[in-house]
Amino acid sequence: MAREKPEAAAEAEATPEVSYREQLEFLNPIAQPLASRKLTRKLLKCIRKASKHKQIRRGVKEVQKFINKGEKGITVLAGDTLPIDVYCHIPIMCEDRSLPYAYVPSKTDLGTAAGSKRPTCVIMIKPHEEYQETYDECLEEVSALPLPL
Repeated sequence: MAREKPEAAAEAEATPEVSYREQLEFLNPIAQPLASRKLTRKLLKCIRKASKHKQIRRGVKEVQKFINKGEKGITVLAGDTLPIDVYCHIPIMCEDRSLPYAYVPSKTDLGTAAGSKRPTCVIMIKPHEEYQETYDECLEEVSALPLPL
């Protein structure tokens, strides 16, 4: 048993990281507006900072609950989540409440950025003075993305 853990860790480290372009192959049909490579990096960086200050909402149930309560923030969705039915109502809720949202290609990257070992399909980043500059930058770019018709 003790030998299995180091081997598993070595395997995880040996696994090559999937590039942004390769991740685009696994997107589902509703993943619009999709963040660019640069914006994806900024959003994941902002999520890492927000999770240190406990300023994120993670998971469909939690994000949905706080959108309904009127909480403000940037909603980041994973574009490779299947089945789509799990979270297809979140963008509509965001549009109804004028909240900015964007898709990133990978739920694994989203979960990792939030400090979790498990993949996450949706995260809401709440504003906080500690990372306000990064948040404002992301908010501006996400708001500028064209909404799907």
